[in-house]
Formats: sequence, structure tokens, C-alpha cells
Amino acid sequence: MSQALYIFDMDDTLIDGDTSMLWNQFLVEKGIATDPNFLKKDRELMALYADGKLDMEEYLEYTLAPILTLSTSVVNKLVQEYIDTKVMDRVFPQAKTLLDNLKCSQTPVVIISATVSFIVQAVAQRLGISEALGIDMQIKEDKYTSQIEGIPTYREGKVQRLAQWLDGSDVTFDETHFFTDSINDLPLCQHSDYAYLINPDRHLEKWAETPNWTTLHWTRAQ
Repeated sequence: MSQALYIFDMDDTLIDGDTSMLWNQFLVEKGIATDPNFLKKDRELMALYADGKLDMEEYLEYTLAPILTLSTSVVNKLVQEYIDTKVMDRVFPQAKTLLDNLKCSQTPVVIISATVSFIVQAVAQRLGISEALGIDMQIKEDKYTSQIEGIPTYREGKVQRLAQWLDGSDVTFDETHFFTDSINDLPLCQHSDYAYLINPDRHLEKWAETPNWTTLHWTRAQ
């Protein structure tokens, strides 16, 4: 019997929205991010991400600045509040149904997201997913820094981090199924046996006719 692995991007795939942008909005609302141009700059950088041109180090250096003076415990507590108030009601119903079905069939699931891991892992936990990979940030003196630890889960880095995760797994998988919305995930789409394009962006949509790729349109509308 073959063993399948289901791999999910998170932002705009499982969640209707980008959790990094939503987090930055949350930081402004909480009075933690006080730069009046913070959200404007965030939108500009994310426009580059949408075109597959974002410099991830530049993005992290800018957007993590408001929390670098806070202890990790304070940040993690804020993340829990953020998920409660801004994220959970944005989970696509189709994603929840699929995840429930995979859990019932005991099919392994992993999230691989280009969002920082302290958000990715917290969201994954709420979704009932124990395996989640994000961009790990170095911690110094019990504070997050803007320095990346290891390989960032961004573009080709997702393929590399998946390979590392598979090397550490006790299970050999016969096929991989990957779900994403973004052109940034083209390398992992091409690396997977099956790809599912969830409301794909205009760049990824051009690849929709690739064999073993399926386009799905998910919505929160009931």
C-alpha cells in the first residue's frame, strides 16, 4: 500500500489571507508597530512577493523590527491572541474539511510556509497539524532577531527544507501532494507528484495545464 504525504502552503491556501500582513496589521492595532508608514511599506514589499521578486532578508529586517525588544514569551502570547482574533475565522471551509478527512485516514500532513515559524507553528497547532515548517529566526537573549536560522522556507528553500524533513522521517513516502496559491512555490510544485493550485495568482495560473496539476477555487462564502 502506497503512503502519501500532503504538503500545504499556509497563506492564501489554508487561510483566506496572508498571515504576515494580518500580523503586521495586528501589531499596528496593538500600538506595537508605531512607524506611520509601516503598513504602506509592508504592502509594497508584499507586492514584490506576489511577483516572485521579494528580498526575504529585507522583508524580515523591516517587518520584525517592532517586536525585537520584546521577549519571546510576550511575542508568543501576542501570537495566540492574534490567531484567536484575526486568523481562525479565515480558514477556508474546504481546507478544514480536507484536513479533517486526512486526519481520519491518518494521512501525514506538513505545512511549509514562507511566514516566520513562530506564527506558522502556532497556526498549525490550532489546525491540528503537528508538523510545520516556517522561516526560523535566530533568538538572542530571549528575543527574536531579524537574522534567519538555517534555510528559509521560501522559493527553492521549501524544496530543501522538505528534503531535510524527509531525511529525518521514519516513513518513506510514495507520492507527495502539494497545495499552494503562489508562484513563489513553483519549485515545490514541480518537485511534487501532484500539485493543487488554490485560487492561484496570475503568475502561477499560467502553469495550470501542467500534467498532474489541478486548480481549485476555495472560498469562505457559504
